[in-house]
Amino acid sequence: MKIVIFGAAGRIGQRIVNEALARGHAVTAGLRDVARLARLERRHAALEKIVADATVPAEIARIATGHAAAISAIGPGTGGDVGVIVAAARALIAGLPAAGLRRLLVVGGAGTLEIRPGVQRIDTPEYPEMYRPSGYAQKAALELYRQSALDWSYLSPPVIIEAGRRSGRYRLGGDAVLADAAGRSRISMEDYAVAVLDEIETPHHLRARFTVAD
Repeated sequence: MKIVIFGAAGRIGQRIVNEALARGHAVTAGLRDVARLARLERRHAALEKIVADATVPAEIARIATGHAAAISAIGPGTGGDVGVIVAAARALIAGLPAAGLRRLLVVGGAGTLEIRPGVQRIDTPEYPEMYRPSGYAQKAALELYRQSALDWSYLSPPVIIEAGRRSGRYRLGGDAVLADAAGRSRISMEDYAVAVLDEIETPHHLRARFTVAD
């Protein structure tokens, strides 16, 4: 399958690229600026790296043409520009159909997961203040995807997602925080990438948000 991945130079984006290549997919990595090319150092015959602004619909359409699926791992990055989350959502919603592409998987946020029915993490005092701006941006982006005509899937990580090892195993959840018997909600970025590619290869959550945890 030919997959275009936006935000490919980020910590999660890089792992999604690696997982896709390991499974034999052809990958086009969309990167926001030339400086980020160095962050995606892996050389692979099936990997093409292209610089483009993923907040511009025409740029999305230019890169996505000829692909079977798109993955967005776009986030604020080290610069902390949370506005890019909503801007990219709008651009993807407009640009992908122009490329003849409807299938999109979004690396989402965990703030909109419910801790109990009707109560989202982001609306509780315990939610970390430093993540609140990006959390609300992710919430707005999710609503945009829900109103779009794309065949989207939105994958919220658990409460903790960090670099680790690839076990190839994870549990699936829906709109609520997924935790183990001890109340721990976590996954490695590597296993999160496994879940992303599993959903791309065999869709089970079309036009839906879901979550995973180890």
